[in-house]
Amino acid sequence: MKNILRFRSDQRFKIVQFTDIHWHNGEAPDQQSAKLMTQIAKAESPDLIVLTGDILAGGGCKDAADSLREVIKTVEACEVPWAAVFGNHDDEGNADRHELMAVMQESRFSLSQPGPEAVPGVGNYTLSIQSSEANASAAVLYFLDSGSYAPTDIGGYDWIRREQIAWYLQESAKFTAETGHPLPALAFFHIPIPEYDEVWDFHTCYGVKYENVCAPQINTGFFAAMHEAGDVMGTFVGHEHVNDFWGDLHGICLCYGRATGYNTYGREGFPRGARVIQLQEGKRQFETWLHLDDGTVVHSQPEHTPLQRTFTED
Repeated sequence: MKNILRFRSDQRFKIVQFTDIHWHNGEAPDQQSAKLMTQIAKAESPDLIVLTGDILAGGGCKDAADSLREVIKTVEACEVPWAAVFGNHDDEGNADRHELMAVMQESRFSLSQPGPEAVPGVGNYTLSIQSSEANASAAVLYFLDSGSYAPTDIGGYDWIRREQIAWYLQESAKFTAETGHPLPALAFFHIPIPEYDEVWDFHTCYGVKYENVCAPQINTGFFAAMHEAGDVMGTFVGHEHVNDFWGDLHGICLCYGRATGYNTYGREGFPRGARVIQLQEGKRQFETWLHLDDGTVVHSQPEHTPLQRTFTED
């Protein structure tokens, strides 16, 4: 397999998450996004770049496939492996998810995969990270297509389907059987699951929430599946451009990325950037920090407690 992922000799593995780039047609804001991505990748020297959806503002692209190739050109120039999942806006132009995935797979460093045809969505796949000392899986990354919009008349956003959850549990069980124990794992998708509201409202979180958590109105139990399987330590999403908080819910860190793209909405005083994630081989833990457009690296985000919420709403 090309671009095998492996822990470094210092037993670390670093991921840079870019999210919500919302690329249109290469206009000035898009070029600003490209410059930011290049700048952060150069500074952080990641082992993997992950794009967590809304790579494109599909409806604003003259030719979505060409627009995606422009984004990929920037990522490929970093000369590290990269992987992606789709958001709700990527396929709103003249290319569907299958066509966009085919464009991704043209690239030298791409690890993106369409996933099993029987599983809903395009882009449900796993990547294993090999041990620094042996050809054996030491950690696993799950990628899921969280869809676009609700498939029923309730409105709102799509949800991770039960067939996807069954696929995740099957993959998790396979890795567990190979090693004799659940591997440390992370999961990447675009639309936050409903538990992102729960962790903010009832647990201590770090970071800010400047807009509502736009989770689906249906909870299909993906969080429960991850908790029961015992492998996923953290989930990483985008979707909301001015939320960047993370919090621990029953042993799983629910994390927002930091919005990357300039050709979309933001908030004054909330600079674009990326989330960085670093795994340590052999340990069920990870570090995470933000890297912002002015070069600032944020290791400590502001604390938010449920007590603060109570005082705010009274």
